[in-house]
Amino acid sequence: MFDEGPSILVGPNGHGKTNLVEALVYLANLRSHRVSTDAPLVRQGCEQAVVRAEILHDSRRLLAELAIVPGKSNKARLNRTPLARPRELIGALKAIAFAPEDLSLVRGEPASRRRYLDELLCSRYPRFAGVRADYERVLKQRNTLLRTAYLAKKTGGRGPGGAEMATLDAWDAHLAEHGAELLSGRLALLEDLTEPVAKAHARIADGRSELTLAYESELGADLTADRDVLTARLAAALAGARAKEVERGTTLVGPHRDDLDLVLGTLPVKGYASHGETWSVALAMRLGAFELLRADGTAPILILDDVFAELDATRRERLAEYAESAPQALITCAVAGDVPERLTGARYDVWEGEVQRVL
Repeated sequence: MFDEGPSILVGPNGHGKTNLVEALVYLANLRSHRVSTDAPLVRQGCEQAVVRAEILHDSRRLLAELAIVPGKSNKARLNRTPLARPRELIGALKAIAFAPEDLSLVRGEPASRRRYLDELLCSRYPRFAGVRADYERVLKQRNTLLRTAYLAKKTGGRGPGGAEMATLDAWDAHLAEHGAELLSGRLALLEDLTEPVAKAHARIADGRSELTLAYESELGADLTADRDVLTARLAAALAGARAKEVERGTTLVGPHRDDLDLVLGTLPVKGYASHGETWSVALAMRLGAFELLRADGTAPILILDDVFAELDATRRERLAEYAESAPQALITCAVAGDVPERLTGARYDVWEGEVQRVL
């Protein structure tokens, strides 16, 4: 069992440090922070991987277990009781992880930023895991119908008939309903998240430029979190895009195409920020999320996966301050000297998949 405060895991690359923290991240979010599919998470030659953790929260112990089975449905248990869906495990463990891959939050495609919002939203309010799953299910069905219509026109057919259009109308209504609920959750989250992220950035970057966040949607900039209003606007947007969607065979409107704008001062971060500024923004997004969850009364684990070696001295010290203040922090590094001396706590050696406490 890891102690409260910082725990530092030291070991050469490729010996299992990231495997350990990745297991915790997956248990918290049902997704890896490192890869997009489950197959790399399972040892070669094995059919599945099992993550098992005992969680102590408010003097209550929870045993969370998850079997990761690539190509099949994962299985989850809580206190040895099988769960109907793995997503029911979300909320048992709360963790915020920062890793070098998080530069994609700034430099990467919009999907990285949408995932950031949705994972935080589900961690804060686990019911949104179901909302997101419902939206993705409806989107998949609607895209299948649009693809069929597209292929019919491409091969010389007359395109979708009245029955197909009636079916598409029904999927439009479902997409507008579930999409509005997801969008409402994101907008409400962003309203609460903006200040913690801005404060974290000011602390990391010494307040050189103000970081602001803004939600970008094809529905417009004047969005409200009111679900009824969003449902109506999304339904109208889908109707207006119908012809283009049939021509392209895919859904062109909805939360799956939205983005999170990051602005430093008066300039967009993407394309303008220096390497150091990019690190500061990515750090601020994760640390702001950490502070938001902590303000909610939870105690998320702060996971810093092999990042101190990538930072300059100033950012190392700022990040160390956060790690010191966390109820529990797990820090991995290849060389112990990469971690600031001020971070004292339990130390572990990691070698060929074995973790041994040395201090």
